Amino acid sequence: MSVSITVGAYGVAFGAAAVANGFSVLQACLLSLLTFSGASQFAVVGVIGAGGSSISAIATASLLGTRNALYGVIMAPRLRVKGLKRVLAAQITIDESTGVALGQEQRGDEAVQKGFWYTGIGVFVFWNLFTLAGALGAQAMGDVRSFGLDSAVPAAFLGLLWPRLTSRSEKFLAIICAVFAVVMTPILPAGLPIIATAFIAIAIGLRR
Repeated sequence: MSVSITVGAYGVAFGAAAVANGFSVLQACLLSLLTFSGASQFAVVGVIGAGGSSISAIATASLLGTRNALYGVIMAPRLRVKGLKRVLAAQITIDESTGVALGQEQRGDEAVQKGFWYTGIGVFVFWNLFTLAGALGAQAMGDVRSFGLDSAVPAAFLGLLWPRLTSRSEKFLAIICAVFAVVMTPILPAGLPIIATAFIAIAIGLRR
């Protein structure tokens, strides 16, 4: 619940940003309801707001969303769901639901599944509610960045990730990737610094 509320609250920033960039309240809410991937949603709003085409927006959002497909590969054998439940699981396979689920592995399969479903559904509900609130109150809120909500998602994800780094080498790799992402942020397009860090991990993994 703590992860769901914290991450979901950032939906306020998305709702306000979407309306500020020319999206209607309905369009903002549909993006959260159907896409449900924060980075991809902000990419769509940013590209369209900057005058880019819908094709460019979709391409950028899809690139940022590829990590969710990798999460699906990891979670599928742990969830073992079929039919409509599998479709629902795919929709809520995000950073937070995967992180909480994998954090419960020592407690057994049932704990993993509960962690996934509780977190995924919780974030989905709060993200969509706060998106609506942000979209409706966009003009009254002013600059949503002044609330500091943009720090909520990385802070929550760091809290999920750090306990899983058990060795000194893993922690060192995480710090190197974080520094690289910060340095590259002013240089590379939005979202790409994070994706680029994956190649650092792959290179080190192959070397081992």
